[in-house]
Amino acid sequence: MRVYVPLTLPALAEAHETGELGSGPFVAYAVTPALREWYLSEDIEELEYAALSRAALAALRLLAADPGAVRRRVVVAVDVPDGAATVDPGRGLEPSALGEVTVTAAVPLAKAASVHVDAEDAEADVSAAAQALEAADGGDDDAQFVVDGADDHELLWYATQEIPNLVGQG
Repeated sequence: MRVYVPLTLPALAEAHETGELGSGPFVAYAVTPALREWYLSEDIEELEYAALSRAALAALRLLAADPGAVRRRVVVAVDVPDGAATVDPGRGLEPSALGEVTVTAAVPLAKAASVHVDAEDAEADVSAAAQALEAADGGDDDAQFVVDGADDHELLWYATQEIPNLVGQG
């Protein structure tokens, strides 16, 4: 099963250093039944993009919680064995939990398929979005507009061999 793990650049650097994305349990995003129902598409590429987008929003939340991190969203795509990622049946249909899975096993970074990161020119919008998240969660439409502005920036695709350059160790 392909899962999308939200991170920050410092967390990606730590994963690069330790060789592990996470030891489990940790939250990731995937094409779940609820995501399929919400997105209304049978195209697996579109569904995976929706899961990647959900992970990008979670990465934005990680940035909001870490004011010192570089303001760029990071998502790592990795394949885990079936059964290693589970949906919480009590949260599966909640809008905030669409696509959310819990990965229960350790995941070596070497298993990653790709890394998706904002370009440097997205930093100002991502920073503003991270600052506006709390107000947007509270129903502020103007703040939601700012948060949605981060989605105007497509995450760039990187091969896993490029991780050292992304985290400044290459």
